[in-house]
Amino acid sequence: MELMKRLTASTPPFFTKVRNIGLILTAISGALMGMPALPLIIAKVAGYLAVAGTVMTGVSQAAVSEKGG
Repeated sequence: MELMKRLTASTPPFFTKVRNIGLILTAISGALMGMPALPLIIAKVAGYLAVAGTVMTGVSQAAVSEKGG
């Protein structure tokens, strides 16, 4: 399956929820990184949240449902 067809194909409901959670994690990490004068540990955790959210979103968007199995 071509990449563009895979990314625009129908996503199963479970992976839609995972994608939404990944987007929320990425948004939270962006808000944390934008705050001035954060302790170093919070900035590190925000970086890890950004990576986790981005990976979750990308992987779940690439999942497609098989029709006619």
